[in-house]
Amino acid sequence: MSQLISIVQLLIQILIFAIFARSILTWFPIDKNGPIFQALNAITEPVLDPLRRVIPSMGAVDISPMVAILLLVFIQTALSRGG
Repeated sequence: MSQLISIVQLLIQILIFAIFARSILTWFPIDKNGPIFQALNAITEPVLDPLRRVIPSMGAVDISPMVAILLLVFIQTALSRGG
C-alpha cells in the first residue's frame, strides 16, 4: 500500500510542478499553441477548469492555480500522514 501512496504522491508533485510552470509561462509572450504550453494545458486543465467554475473571478487575476496547488499539498500531506 505504501508503494501506491508513493506513486500517488509523485503524481501530485508532477501536477504541482505542471501547474506552477503553466502559471509562470503565462507571464511571458510565448506561443500558446506551442507544444510545451499545450502539454501543460492538457495536464493541468482537468484540475483547473472545475476550480474556475467554483472560485469567483477576481478580474484579470486567476487564483485557481494557487487554490489547486494548496489543495494538492493538503492531499499530499494527508496521504503522508495516513500512509
